[in-house]
Amino acid sequence: MLNEEKIIIDAVKKASPSVVSVIISKHMPKAKRMLLSPFGSIEIPLPHAKEDPPSPKASEGHSKKNHVQIGGGSGFIVNSNNEHSLILTNKHVVHDHDAEYTVLIDDKEYEAQVISVDPLNDIAMLKIKVGGLPIVKLGNSSKIQIGQTVIAIGTALGMFTNTVSKGIVSGLARRIAASLGTGEETEVLRGVIQTDVAINQGNSGGPLINTEGEVIGINTAIIFGAQNIGFALPINWAKKDVDDILKYGKIERPYLGLRYMMLNKKLKEQYELGAEAGALVIKDHLPNSQAVVKGSPADKAGIKENDVIVAVNEKQLDEKMELADLIQEFKIGDEVEMTLLRDGKETVKTKVKLEEMK
Repeated sequence: MLNEEKIIIDAVKKASPSVVSVIISKHMPKAKRMLLSPFGSIEIPLPHAKEDPPSPKASEGHSKKNHVQIGGGSGFIVNSNNEHSLILTNKHVVHDHDAEYTVLIDDKEYEAQVISVDPLNDIAMLKIKVGGLPIVKLGNSSKIQIGQTVIAIGTALGMFTNTVSKGIVSGLARRIAASLGTGEETEVLRGVIQTDVAINQGNSGGPLINTEGEVIGINTAIIFGAQNIGFALPINWAKKDVDDILKYGKIERPYLGLRYMMLNKKLKEQYELGAEAGALVIKDHLPNSQAVVKGSPADKAGIKENDVIVAVNEKQLDEKMELADLIQEFKIGDEVEMTLLRDGKETVKTKVKLEEMK
């Protein structure tokens, strides 16, 4: 056996026992078995689909509803004690509040509770009432190199558990807009890892590992019509979420309360601005959109629409350092100083006290 093959096999053996399938079920009269993905849905027969026995009330005129599987995803165990285990997955995998979630481990199903979701990133945490399970080792996504070998593990197509595929890191710090699976909402994913690993529907929420068997990303999105272009969230984003769950029982994020667009030279010329780097405070195209949310920390600090935030605590913003990423370095209750460019010329400094994002 080649040394490279042994390295890959050993890495998979380390991580695979902690990878799980997430099953999404719902009570519906005639539900199509649909497999959800970050970029829409496809209809495909799924295993583990269940139907509830007829309700005793059916004879009393109540309509019968079947309990069927409508989707699937993946996840991985990051913490396990004697009583319960915590599982990381994607937020879009568990976005349906009316659905029920179970986790499949070694052909056994466990009821899963969504205990918290990250308000900024496509990350969610599940809890199951079974302990003593193997956990993965979390790596350091800031050390990822373009061209390095990476491996994806997950439930491909919601059918094939612990499917393994191998590739390389194709790009870093990508920015994409992904559907959340409802077909109505999109979410901008920043700083994601691009790979050429074969990722299919159902892989969402599964781990992207390095050759040491450490998780360095969470497989999140694919582009339909393209070949070998997939995206993963850096695992460092999720580490704080795990810490928050263990410490507070929920994911906490500091809140600013404004919408913005990161500037570059092209946008500077388009909007005739006095700065080519920074965050332009501007509302989006949606109806009733607000550039600055009323009553928010940004509103209380006097930040206005069309202001350009150029620095936070004198740290300059640019295309590689987005405002949202910089704000996440602070804690709820912290007071930060923002340097603004107003009306294209006036420099304004203001203090903002960060609040908890609800």
